Amino acid sequence: MRIHQMITTSMKQNVLKWLKYLMALFYFLGGINHFVQPEFYLPLIPEYFPEPELLNLIAGIAEVLGAIGLLIPRFQKLAAWGIVIMLIAFIPSHVYFIQVGSCIPEGLCTEEWIGWVRLVIIHPILIFWAWLYTRD
Repeated sequence: MRIHQMITTSMKQNVLKWLKYLMALFYFLGGINHFVQPEFYLPLIPEYFPEPELLNLIAGIAEVLGAIGLLIPRFQKLAAWGIVIMLIAFIPSHVYFIQVGSCIPEGLCTEEWIGWVRLVIIHPILIFWAWLYTRD
């Protein structure tokens, strides 16, 4: 193996390691926020879903467990798949946010195009980011 290839492989591994730490922090803080500020998340849960408070708690627990699992090598792959599945499960909330005009009274309000960017660009990027850690 050439020096250039070794450096590139080493750099890629370092970048992936730090991106994993960043992802774990992102989901850990987001998960904790479900418990600290449930009033932010509850209006984002579509009205046709039962038990929004329970769903919010489950989402918070899933995010925290996913974050912790990413940092434990034995559970990294399982945690990453869990995050992918969780993000797919969040899609109805993103669609609902767009349906209500990207504005929750006394809550999150953005320009409608931002709701679309979150659904069509950012959400798939987050799914891909988590998927990177499902591979061996």
